Amino acid sequence: MITPKQRAVLRALSNTLDPVLQIGKEGITKGTELQAEALFEARELFKIKVLNNCVLSIKEIADEFVKMFNCEIVQIIGNKISVYRHSSRNNIKHIQLP
Repeated sequence: MITPKQRAVLRALSNTLDPVLQIGKEGITKGTELQAEALFEARELFKIKVLNNCVLSIKEIADEFVKMFNCEIVQIIGNKISVYRHSSRNNIKHIQLP
């Protein structure tokens, strides 16, 4: 669980990021899961773009990500979701939170 102050820091950092993961009409697939897991380990914070042809709502996608990856939703703006999870690899943290 992150604090409101930490969420504010993460929101500020995510403003400059471009979406690196897209979710289309098939929703969250096995390939999406593998790619998201690699992104969490490499970046900790990234953006997801939900395409207009996706059958799930953006809120449903966000809830699925929280369940699947034990991550935090930083913010949802339009069709983009910013997600954060600290790297579990060797306890290396790419982002230092207050």
